[in-house]
Amino acid sequence: MKKERSALSAAGTGIFTILGIVYILPILIVLMNSFKKKVYINKQPFQLPDGKTMARLENYMTAIDKYNLLSAVGWTVFITVGSVLVILVCTSMCAWYITRIKSKFTKMLYLLCVFSMVVPFQMVMFTLSLVADRTGLRTPWGIIIIYLGFGAGLAVFMFCGFVKSIPIEIEEAAMIDGCTPIRTFFSVVLPIMKPTYISVGILETMWIWNDFLLPYLVLDLNKYKTISIAIQYMKGSYGRVDMGAVMAALILAVIPVIIFYLSCQKHIIKGVAAGAVKG
Repeated sequence: MKKERSALSAAGTGIFTILGIVYILPILIVLMNSFKKKVYINKQPFQLPDGKTMARLENYMTAIDKYNLLSAVGWTVFITVGSVLVILVCTSMCAWYITRIKSKFTKMLYLLCVFSMVVPFQMVMFTLSLVADRTGLRTPWGIIIIYLGFGAGLAVFMFCGFVKSIPIEIEEAAMIDGCTPIRTFFSVVLPIMKPTYISVGILETMWIWNDFLLPYLVLDLNKYKTISIAIQYMKGSYGRVDMGAVMAALILAVIPVIIFYLSCQKHIIKGVAAGAVKG
């Protein structure tokens, strides 16, 4: 029996190893081609760069200087950080209110948040673009409000699940000691919600950082571009593409979110599992 379990464990490990290699292989190919001269990217896409094909940092310098990638990175960081912070603070407070105040209004509010998770973005994108244009939300500051609306459903759902597992006696003791509801939330409830905060923050960060369609529809592209939009604009006339610069830009766009995910991945399962507790 032990031998069979060992064999199954080894087989499972082998399968996951193969899947990991298959998953990471495209990223390695892009990284390898980002150091090649663009002539050889199409001719020899799977060969390692050598003295003849090596372009060193030329592709990265082209992406940064010619296509103004640093500005796109700056706006992407601003939008991502601002949106995630607003989502975390607003949705966690909303979830705490929904969970602790039992009324028809909070029940309806919770159902609306859950319902927003199943509404396809394509159903509202044209109306959203028109509303954003008329209300002056076509800026990096305005799009943060829009991201709050689209990211609230999942965040409220996860936070509500976690708040149900927090003993209400802790909050009652804080209020007896003289804490106001706001102080009770930030001093008592918020520190306890740390696992779910980290988990929701990771999921929202990866979504917003990689998002293309929403910024493309909302932002004024003459002034503001995110990384995904800047890469799209590297396509020249008649379909010509500077593949070297594109490969370098893809690496610059992917590496930060990979590092962020790897550094925080241990908190994802913990946060999701904590949010699943009903109490």
